[in-house]
Amino acid sequence: MQTRTLDATRADLEITVEIESAAVGSAAVQIEVLDPEGTRVARIDRKPMFKAGDNRIAVPVALQKPRRWWPAGQGEQARYTVRATLAPETAKATHIEQRTGLRTVELRREVDRNGGQGFAFVINGVPIFAKGANVIPFDMFPARVDAARIRRELTAARDANMNMLRNWGGGYYEDDVFFDIADELGLLVWQDFMFGGGMQPGYDPAFRANVVHEARDNVRRLRHHPSVVLWCGNNEEETAWKDWGHGRDLTAADPAFAAKVWQGYVDLFGNDLRQVVADEGLGVPYWSSSPSNDLDEKANDSTRGDKHYWQVWGNPALPVTAYLHETPRFMSEYGLQAWPVLRTLDGIIPAAEQQVDSATVRAHQKFMAGEGNQRLLKYIEEEYGTPRDFPTFVYLSQVMQADGIQLAALHHRASRPYTMGSLYWQLNDVWPGASWSSIDYAGRWKALHFHAKRFFADHAVAALRDDGVTRVSLLNDRQQGLQATWRLRVLDLDGTQRSEQRHTVALPPLSALEVGRFADADLLKGADPARTVAVLELFDGATLLSQQVVYFVPAKALALSPATIDAELRADGNGNGNGYVLTLRSPKLVRALWIDFDGVDAALDDNALDLVPGETVTIRLRSEADLDTLRDALRFTSLADTKAR
Repeated sequence: MQTRTLDATRADLEITVEIESAAVGSAAVQIEVLDPEGTRVARIDRKPMFKAGDNRIAVPVALQKPRRWWPAGQGEQARYTVRATLAPETAKATHIEQRTGLRTVELRREVDRNGGQGFAFVINGVPIFAKGANVIPFDMFPARVDAARIRRELTAARDANMNMLRNWGGGYYEDDVFFDIADELGLLVWQDFMFGGGMQPGYDPAFRANVVHEARDNVRRLRHHPSVVLWCGNNEEETAWKDWGHGRDLTAADPAFAAKVWQGYVDLFGNDLRQVVADEGLGVPYWSSSPSNDLDEKANDSTRGDKHYWQVWGNPALPVTAYLHETPRFMSEYGLQAWPVLRTLDGIIPAAEQQVDSATVRAHQKFMAGEGNQRLLKYIEEEYGTPRDFPTFVYLSQVMQADGIQLAALHHRASRPYTMGSLYWQLNDVWPGASWSSIDYAGRWKALHFHAKRFFADHAVAALRDDGVTRVSLLNDRQQGLQATWRLRVLDLDGTQRSEQRHTVALPPLSALEVGRFADADLLKGADPARTVAVLELFDGATLLSQQVVYFVPAKALALSPATIDAELRADGNGNGNGYVLTLRSPKLVRALWIDFDGVDAALDDNALDLVPGETVTIRLRSEADLDTLRDALRFTSLADTKAR
């Protein structure tokens, strides 16, 4: 089904039915369109003559007041059903149906006054800031992946306020159920063709023809899914050729062959796959590689196209504050590692071998042939100090990952509309080891995923401190403006308030609004930076929408006291036998609080947070365990605990 025009009042569609006939003849063809509730809203009857072989029937359909499919956070995920019935005069009738959504998609590439070029997804005429992550295969053995596993991970993405996932080109084409669930949840899908590194022999006509057949099959299979909004030729092949030395080295060794290889690349990814998507993709845009400017000049450019940024974590391993100095048009890859949740690790690494440098731990760390823990320790020690034991190492790896990616993501969002996307590497995991994922192999959320739920929220405050100045922006991803209040307080770690300011603001729709820049000296006014924080908050009336704590010294230099937390755990009172409510309060600031239940599984709706002195935090959780068991198992870890010995 091709959408010709679409707005809130009318949809003009063209429904095409392909029929294979063994002989010349006629048959009755009926096409029906059912609305999201299953009510028929259109019916077309035809009785065409068929030739022997392939036949196509294209039927125009108009719908009044259509219900459009929107990405998460922008509206409903309405889906229509299109049903076709073929009734030959001498054979039994056959039926086929597809579920789809009505939406338009544009990859907007506006040229700015400085010669840069934007990269923004526009759905139903609305520019969408893409918030999400890269998806890799769900398991090392694809046969072990079922619909429940896919739903678990995609639901977690939606629960963390994501609206886009990038299906990375180094894996395989996902089952239809992946896209059915993405349609249902409102998750936009950036779909790579399955080329992830190296350089394909595009100069070989037989190889190219085989690729085109595979691509056409997959585009046809998936094109009715409203979630699919981009087809991308490959992952990192253009930048490998242009930036990593692949093209340079081959040119030095054999210039004629290098020219042949590059021309084959252009033929395959610049022409062939682009034509497949144009012919079969129902208007979904094509992009030749990631990162890229679609074969124009630089491959990994912050001023044009999409960007992969690995100078943090990768070489030269810049500090996380470098994220604030890289402002792309669309960040499609960036990441930091962390170890899985300890409960997951307990199932794969014997207690006696839970040491940073044990053979088993190194075997579960694939970065730099197992030396990735040294890279992790570098980032941990720069900000948080040296871990005293393996559980502390795991905990601090997650704190570091969450804080670093939050810094980058909020910078990207605060740079709207120059920047229009932030997809971190990566959502999920193929096995239980150290990785860049925010959900570990067992489906447990790392600290990063809880942070993502906050930093990807539709309304958020971004307080970004760099070089002694904190830049405060208010973020609104909704299509409606907001009359809001924002507040800035400066507090001692014991809760004593040093200053407060409160402002009302009209927050425009689809915007990032900078509301102030504050020098450390103006905020601290002589206070000890190791004992002082700034708290930024965004309110809708009395409702707190977002809160962020700003620190003036590295975490390892904070004068933190051991956490004293008043905690109450009770049943939720809603007749839900698996539901509980945990309320927390502390007289002093608690930095990077991690809540778990020793040896007991529990799913929390919030975790990995800072407790502001004197304020109550309410967390809901689900567990098969009873109340007494949960109370006995409740454990807290915070940054102060890493300094306790």
